[in-house]
Amino acid sequence: MKFAPVAGIVIRQIYLLQGNFPRVVQLFVWVLVDIAMWGFMTRYMNAIVPSKYNFVPAVLGAVLLWDFLIRIMQGVSLAYMEDSWSRNLLNVFASPITIGQYLTGLVISSILTSLVGVAVMVILATVVFGLSFLSYGMLLVPFLLILFLNGIALGIVATTIMLRFGPASEWLVWPIPAVISPFVGVFYPLSMLPVWMQKVAVFLPPSYVFQGIRTHVAGGLVSGIALVGAIFLSFIYILLAGLLFMRVYRYALRTGLIARYSAENF
Repeated sequence: MKFAPVAGIVIRQIYLLQGNFPRVVQLFVWVLVDIAMWGFMTRYMNAIVPSKYNFVPAVLGAVLLWDFLIRIMQGVSLAYMEDSWSRNLLNVFASPITIGQYLTGLVISSILTSLVGVAVMVILATVVFGLSFLSYGMLLVPFLLILFLNGIALGIVATTIMLRFGPASEWLVWPIPAVISPFVGVFYPLSMLPVWMQKVAVFLPPSYVFQGIRTHVAGGLVSGIALVGAIFLSFIYILLAGLLFMRVYRYALRTGLIARYSAENF
């Protein structure tokens, strides 16, 4: 894969971000809100529960990791939205750039923009509420990898939805993490779910991350086999998301949807 077209997409997205003050503010404001709300909540839970169980890594840590996934997903989808809002889609897809290069550029720009918000989250949670990600040990590596891969997969799916149904379908993208979160048990064990939801959770890799967090904080042993299986499943989802995007792209190209979307008013 030639790197120059990918670098061009990344540089363009960063340039658009530089001139988009509301989006820059968004990188920090919601981070501060989430950290403040859940940080004080965990302090309150530690104060009222008569046990040595520490809710900071179990709850606040889970919030930060879930937010990490959301930011990776939104980074990919927002990069596509920027092309839609600027009516640049037709120019992008008419250029010699391949679909693989385009998606790679979206992913890399998502990583760069998401790292800013994540860095602020980690610093604030560590300084103010005493959360240390080092408490997870080496488990932090598979945890972040699983969430990162699933964030990419969801971002590609969200982009596919907007490509197929047009700019008006953006409202379908934002609720995706909220719809998934009850199934993956961000704040509670999967045993609290109905049986049918537990069966769905088995096929959602992030559920293994949050189960692993609670098990580790409680002093239990996290299954390495389960984490490896979740990583493997995450790669499959990225592959399926990419194939879905390719299929929808060919349909949009064949039916002229891309030209129509570029002409719409936003």
